[in-house]
Amino acid sequence: MEPTFKKLKNGMPVILVPQKGAVSATVMVYVHVGSRYETRDVSGASHFVEHLMFKGTHKRPESLIITKELDRFGAEYNAFTGKDLTAYYIKIDAAKTLAAAEMLYDMLFHSLFDGKEIDRERGVIVEEINMYEDNPRSHVEDLLEEKLFPSSTLGWSIAGPRDVIKKVSRDALHSYHENYYIPSRMVVVVAGKLIPGLWPFLQKTFGSIKEPARKNDRPFDPFIAPAKLPEPIAFQSKETEQVQLGMAFLGFGYGDKRLPAANLLATILGGSMSSRLFTEVRERRGLCYAISASHQPLEDTGAFAIMAGLEKSSVQEAIRVIWKELKHTVDHALEPEEIRRAKDHIRGRLMLSFEDSANQADWYGRQWTLQKKLATPEERLRQIERVTAADMRRAAALIFRPEIMASAVIGPYKKETGVAHLFDIA
Repeated sequence: MEPTFKKLKNGMPVILVPQKGAVSATVMVYVHVGSRYETRDVSGASHFVEHLMFKGTHKRPESLIITKELDRFGAEYNAFTGKDLTAYYIKIDAAKTLAAAEMLYDMLFHSLFDGKEIDRERGVIVEEINMYEDNPRSHVEDLLEEKLFPSSTLGWSIAGPRDVIKKVSRDALHSYHENYYIPSRMVVVVAGKLIPGLWPFLQKTFGSIKEPARKNDRPFDPFIAPAKLPEPIAFQSKETEQVQLGMAFLGFGYGDKRLPAANLLATILGGSMSSRLFTEVRERRGLCYAISASHQPLEDTGAFAIMAGLEKSSVQEAIRVIWKELKHTVDHALEPEEIRRAKDHIRGRLMLSFEDSANQADWYGRQWTLQKKLATPEERLRQIERVTAADMRRAAALIFRPEIMASAVIGPYKKETGVAHLFDIA
């Protein structure tokens, strides 16, 4: 069913998404702030604040009280921070929807920011950073973004640098929260089975938060794409059995009319086990186990990335094959049957995902946060259906340009000079 859009008495948007036959509900709150809004002295603050929302409130002064209450109901709950936004959700038995909504309201607006908890959490976040950096498949993405978005906060790690995490003050984190966790930057989404009494309860809780008379939030600095990447290759020497390879290009942002074509390109190149890169690099040549392509839109730009895990001796050949397939999409029109399969694939994946209320909440909450629009899946699929072979070829020519290709390699190489030559073919 189509969503209903409302505004609480303080202007905070609410999106209600009823799901026929559902017995659960997801309450999700989006905040329009992420790592790209930060400055050097508070780099990582968006993610740090996200952690602190689970560390105790005036009503529930210990994190264990929060988790016990949610675990008692068998709820699924979590939060995530991106470059453009931060989100919190609880998926729960629909009969307990009000309890979930009250919990999120309490966490987001009445957290203690206790100094002792903050100091403990510094160590937790540093260990989280260590965990990702010890995992080459995760860390290669950070290395890629640093090179793809030079001189921009988009290239900063969402978790922040260790030195900032270790010393950022309680007052700085609390001020960051106060500046951005305001009604005009938030949206509440409830998807699934909608119970009676939900709207007045949201008015009483989320609707009670006042918009500050004087705002201290700041816009992000728009990304200005360089004509050529100044340092296109990232390298980390690590004694691994497998080399992790990443190749990325600048793509399109949310709302860009070329975005559907980019999504189809990603699907055709590396979105499934019958995709071009999977077939050419893995099935026909046996060069890797996993390879994928994806397009990630941001507010004002995007990233088209290809990731693969390879044996060291296979890296250069794999890069040649990958580049050949990318160039093919620029030089030749894609076959109608291939485009048809990609469109059907996207439709099928979207329909499957929409059986989950959490995915529905994320779909509409993300859209409103970044675009102030509420396109239904059917509308989005109609956009996909209108994409032609010519549209995709034009998109490919804009995306797959060697001068704006960032690359990252993690593996058992001694020096960066042993990596740079691998990309000469591009």
